Parts: sequence; C-alpha cells; structure tokens
Amino acid sequence: MSPHKLVTYTFFLFSSFLFIACGNDDETPSDDDQGMTNISFTGDIDWLSTIGGSGEDSGNDIIATGDGGYLLVGTTNSIDGAITDKTTTDNDIWVVKADANGAVVWSKTYGSTQNDQGYAIIAASDGNYVVSGYVSGGDGDVTTFEGFHDYWIIKITPSGDIIWDKSYGFSGSDQAKGIINTNDGGYLVTGFFDVTASEGQGNDAQGNTTSQNTDNTRSSNGVQHGVGDYWAIKLDANGNKEWRNYFGGTNDDRSFDVVQTLDNGYLVVGASESTDFDITDNKGGHDFWIVKVNTIGEKVWTKSFGGSEIDNGYALTATQDGNYLFVGDTRSTGGDITNPLGNADSWAVKFSPSGDLIWQKTNGGALFESARGVTNFNNGTYLVAGSTRSTSGDITQNNGQNDAWVYLLDEEGTLLFEKSIGGSGLDFGITTIKSADNAIVLVGNTESNDGDIVTNAGIKDLLLVKIK
Repeated sequence: MSPHKLVTYTFFLFSSFLFIACGNDDETPSDDDQGMTNISFTGDIDWLSTIGGSGEDSGNDIIATGDGGYLLVGTTNSIDGAITDKTTTDNDIWVVKADANGAVVWSKTYGSTQNDQGYAIIAASDGNYVVSGYVSGGDGDVTTFEGFHDYWIIKITPSGDIIWDKSYGFSGSDQAKGIINTNDGGYLVTGFFDVTASEGQGNDAQGNTTSQNTDNTRSSNGVQHGVGDYWAIKLDANGNKEWRNYFGGTNDDRSFDVVQTLDNGYLVVGASESTDFDITDNKGGHDFWIVKVNTIGEKVWTKSFGGSEIDNGYALTATQDGNYLFVGDTRSTGGDITNPLGNADSWAVKFSPSGDLIWQKTNGGALFESARGVTNFNNGTYLVAGSTRSTSGDITQNNGQNDAWVYLLDEEGTLLFEKSIGGSGLDFGITTIKSADNAIVLVGNTESNDGDIVTNAGIKDLLLVKIK
C-alpha cells in the first residue's frame, strides 16, 4: 500500500448508538447514554476488494448484515468473474454478499433481458432485504411492466432469493433511486418519472382528487411538464401502493434520496432546473431542491439552495441536533455558495426542519469534486462519500485521473478527516457506512489497476474498501 497521510485525527464520540444514513434512518437519537469512546482515523486501508467480471460492474449502496458482513447493490453487465448466474451482457441489478473482510460470499443478478439498474438496499423489519432500481423489460424476473423504464422493487431473503417484486411506471422513463423503511412497517421509494409520457397520471396521493397538488397550481393533463419530476410512492409491507405523488416543473427535476421526519412526513431531495409550478425560489441552473411531504403524500413546502450555475443534490441525513444535512456538488460562485474552491466542489448544506439554511460548506480543491452519499457517523460527525480530481485545498493526495474520496465533518461543518483512494484510472466513491469496529467502509467503483487498486477484473469493478 502506498503511503498516505499519517496524521491521526482524534475525537470523542458517543458509542451508545449506530445511526446509518443516506436516507435509511431519519429520527434523531437520544442523548440518554453518556459512554464515551476515543476513535482515531489514521487513513490506512485495512482491506480493499474489487468485485466484478470482464465487463462493467458498479456499486451504489451498502448495508451491514448481522453476521458482520455486508450487502452491496449495484449494476453489472459481466457474465464471468464474480458474476456466476448471468449469460447475457445486458445490465442487471446486482446484489453481492461480502464477509467482514470484503470477500464475496455470494453474488446474484436480477432483472429482465433489457438494461436494468440497481440503486439502493435496505434491511426489512422481518430479517429480509428490499432493493430499489429500475427495469427496461417485462421478462426474466419482472412480473409486470408498463413502459420504457419502470420503478422496480424486489424483496429478497438473506441468501438472495426473490420473495416478491413490484413494478410502477407508465410509458416513459420512470427510475427508482432511494428507498427507506417507514415507521408503519412499509416503504417510501423516490426517484423520477416522465410526466408527459404518463399524461398527468401518477398523482394519486391521498386527498388529491383534481390535481397533482392541493394548491391546484399544476396542469392535470401533464402536457406542460418536462421529462423528469420527483416521484414519491408509499408502499405497504408487501410492496403494494398506498399513494404516489409527483413534484416539479417544466424542466428536469430528479430525486435521489428521502428521509422520514419526526412528524411522520418525508423530505424528498434531489436536483431541480425548473422555475415554475412547484419550484418557487429557483437560484439558477440546477439547484439542490427539497420537497416536504406529509403522511398522505401532499406537498407541505419546497426549498431551493444553490447559485447561478449547476448545483446537484444527491443524499440526505438527519443530524444529531434535529436538523438535516444535504450533500452533492456545486459549480456556482454566488448565491448560497460563499466559498467556491474550483471547477466543481463537494457541497454540504445544513438546514432546519422548516427548510431554513443553517450553514453551507464547500470542500475540495482547484479541480472537480462531488459528494454522492452522507452517513450520520456518530454523535455529530458525518461521513461524506464522493470523488475528487484535485491535488490542492482539502485534498492531500491524488492517485490519478479521479479518486474515490471520503471525508468527515462535524456538526458545524468543520473538516475532521479526509482520504482519497484509487489508482491512475477513474475511481468513484458512492456511499459509506460505519463498521462494527468504528472504521469506515466505502462502496463505489474503479477502473484502475494500480495505486491502491491491486487487481481489476475488467473494464470497471465494484470497489469496496475499509479505512481505519
């Protein structure tokens, strides 16, 4: 392993709870327990696994399993290597079980004979797992199919067998991204869909009878809309639809994550480039965009953060102090962005339960950085996962074209720790979780076969790395 930064960042954290984010948990933990643990990061790689075949394989999400291992979800078009149940080179949703050291226990693919994508995985309350993504065909594992792309939700056993699958969509491109458990034992899935192709359908939230929103500001036939709106669907424990609603304007609005709020509503987040209908405070270009939704799917309020250029939001977590942290990237040099660092910066926005900006922070260097995931690590510290091209500013080392990157912020946005991982090729971090021994486990993808990346099975591999 090549030498990296040897500085140890030491800080005290409560050890009485584990709070894993990227939309999977959303309530603020209590402060009842006062046990303290000294946790230090050296930046050393404990182990690193590249998983895949000779094609293109990527990881998008990770959760810990009860045996100390991990379940990973992503996409693969390989038919060899770690992929043992696939014979065609179309993209499939891909789930990998890895042990505590990153070794593959099993690998399974799901989907149709067309191109399908996997994005998120959560642990169900009954010991099974639920995966979200989208499918492009109605054969194979897909029991129903409506159009070009459909939301596809599958429930699987701990060994990867399908329990049920559900498709939701119309004739256009409808792509599920984030999914969470809800307090009533069901699920909330979010992503985006083509309102024009649905001709305004898809807005049957409870209480909505004549239009997409209770303020009746939106056309009911959908013809004025663009190809992307946020689309939130509430499911029961068996994956059956309870309500669904869409939010956005005439341009491209795409949701990637969701959390449930303490009042049992939801914050649905992503990026919007619209300036009309549900978007009332566009800052220019694409903005970070938040939609607060109540328990029956009705819009409560919306909020935009950004500047005059392109600002894309990807992931959200509840913070320890009852607020929220929203991360992504910004190319803006004004508006809400007060300290631009380079061509594009990783950008974190902390806001209150009512959508008021508390603080915002850019991290990165002179080139291009992005954040794709955020995890409530423990008691007021937050792991951000993404990528970097820089060799300056907050980045102490760059291994090649683009590195996977993880960094730690405190409650005030102060940078406590950062680490880049990769080789001479393109490497990306997507999200992180905390391991049982208080280390960082990062999932993403890599095209390198040097530097930190010892082996690569093909064009692109899923990257799994533990950082001490």
